[in-house]
Amino acid sequence: MNSVSPNAVQYTGGVMLNELTESRRPQAPAQQGGFGLRPPQSPDPSKEASGEPEEIDKLKAKLMSAWNNVKYGWTVKSKTSFNKISPVTVLGHAYLLNSEDQVERFRLAFVSRLWLTYRREFPQLEGSSWTTDCGWGCMLRSGQMLLAQGLLVHLMPQDWTWPDAQQLTDVDFEVLRINSPVRVAGVPIPSFGSPRGSGTPEKTPQRDPTPKSSQKKKFESPRDRQAEPVHQKLLTWFGDQPPTPFGVHQLVAIGRSSGKKAGDWYGPSIVAHILRKAVANTTVLHNLAVYVAQDCTVYKEDVAHLCEPPLGHSPPDSDNQTWKSVIILVPVRLGGEALNPSYIECVKNILKLECCIGIIGGKPKHSLYFVGFQDEQLLYLDPHYCQPVVDVTQVNFPLESFHCSSPKKMPFTRMDPSCTIGFYARNKKDFESLCSAVSLALSSSTERYPIFTFVEGESHDYGLEAHSSNHTGPAPHILPPGKAARVNNRQNSDEFVFL
Repeated sequence: MNSVSPNAVQYTGGVMLNELTESRRPQAPAQQGGFGLRPPQSPDPSKEASGEPEEIDKLKAKLMSAWNNVKYGWTVKSKTSFNKISPVTVLGHAYLLNSEDQVERFRLAFVSRLWLTYRREFPQLEGSSWTTDCGWGCMLRSGQMLLAQGLLVHLMPQDWTWPDAQQLTDVDFEVLRINSPVRVAGVPIPSFGSPRGSGTPEKTPQRDPTPKSSQKKKFESPRDRQAEPVHQKLLTWFGDQPPTPFGVHQLVAIGRSSGKKAGDWYGPSIVAHILRKAVANTTVLHNLAVYVAQDCTVYKEDVAHLCEPPLGHSPPDSDNQTWKSVIILVPVRLGGEALNPSYIECVKNILKLECCIGIIGGKPKHSLYFVGFQDEQLLYLDPHYCQPVVDVTQVNFPLESFHCSSPKKMPFTRMDPSCTIGFYARNKKDFESLCSAVSLALSSSTERYPIFTFVEGESHDYGLEAHSSNHTGPAPHILPPGKAARVNNRQNSDEFVFL
C-alpha cells in the first residue's frame, strides 16, 4: 500500500498526483495482496524443527512494526480539488460548491465523520508481540469507521456536526471550475488555509470581509454543542485499549474465532461479522443490533426477529418504540477481477440515500471507507496514516486526531469489487422505508442481477440452517432458489485477496 497522510493527496484537473506516481512505481512481486502489506509469516515448520528461538519471530514482528510506523507516519503537503459545477454527495446529502456557505457546510459534514487510523504504541495485543496495527489492520479501521458512522446516526442529533471543527484550520482542498487546472481571474475560490507546515505563503483570494472564525461559528448550534459529551463517549468505545468494546484489541480477539489473528489480513465480509459480534457482546448499547446479509440477500423476517422484543414484552400499539434500531451490513462483490462499470450508477444511488452509512472496501491492496462521490470520483477516508495512541481514559482527551481535515478522491474504476455496504434504520417504519429506497436504487443497475436483494421470509425458508445474524459458526454459502448460478462467483469473496 503506497499510502500517505491525510494531507498527502494533490489533484490537478481531477487526477491524483500520488496515484500517478504510484502507477509508475514497480510493484514488488508476490509481496502484496488483499488490503495490506504482507505481514510477517507464521513460523516455518522447518525452523521450528531446527529449534529456531521464538524470540526471532518476535523480533521480526517488531522490526516490521517499526518499518510500518515510519512508512505510514510521514506526510506530504498537498490539496484535493473539487469542481463547483457538480454536486458533492456525502452520505445522503448533496453540496453544490458554488458559494462559501455550501463549501463550509461540506467541510463541516466531512470533518465531522469519525476517522479511525493506524495507531502505534498501544498495549500489546493478546497472544502476539504487536503494539501497532500498521501494515495489516486497515480493513479493521475501515470497519470501525463504518460502525462509528452508524453510532453517530443512532446517538447524535440529526445532521449533527462537530462544533470544534474550526480547530482543524488547514483543510486541504480547493474548489475549481470544472476542467480548469488553474484559477480563473476575478473568480473568488473558497480556500481554507495553506498546507500544514508549508513555508510558501498562499495567495489570498477576495472574500467576505467577515472574519473566517465568525463565518464558521454561525454554523454551530447549541444542540450540537450539548451533544459533545456523547461524541467524546462514543470515541472512548473505539480506543486502543483492551477493555474498549470496539477497539482493535476487541476486534482482533473476536476475529480469532474465525481463524484470524493479529497481523493477518481481514476481508470486508469477515469484518462485517466481527462488527456484528462486537455489538452483540457489548453492554454499552442496549437498543441496537447488527444484521449481516448472507449471499447478497437480506431476509426481512430475520431482521424482524433480531429487532423485535421477546414475546410478552411488546405493547400492542408501539411497534416503532419497541423495535431495536438496526445496522444492516451487506457484503457484496461488484464484478470479477475488477469493478463492473454497470454497477457504478447503482453505487452512486446508494450513497445518495440518507439511510446509507458508507461502504468499506477500497482499491486492491488498500482498504478505504467510502462516504460519497463527485462525478466519477469516490470520496473516502483513508486509515493508512499512523498516529500515536490516544489514552481515551483521560478526561477531555484530544479529539482532533479522530477527525480528518483532508477529503480525498479516487476514480470509481479503481474501486475493488469486493466491499461491504452499510445501512441504518432507527425503527420498523424506517426499515420498511429503507427496503423500498434501497430496492429502487438497486434497480438502477443495467446488470441482469442486482447487487443484492431483499427477500420476504426467513433464511431457513430457503434451506439455510441458521440465521446469519445469530449463527456462531462459519456463515453458510447457500443462495435462495433461482440464484444458484451466482454461487461460484461469490463463494470465495470473503478475503478478496488479489496477488
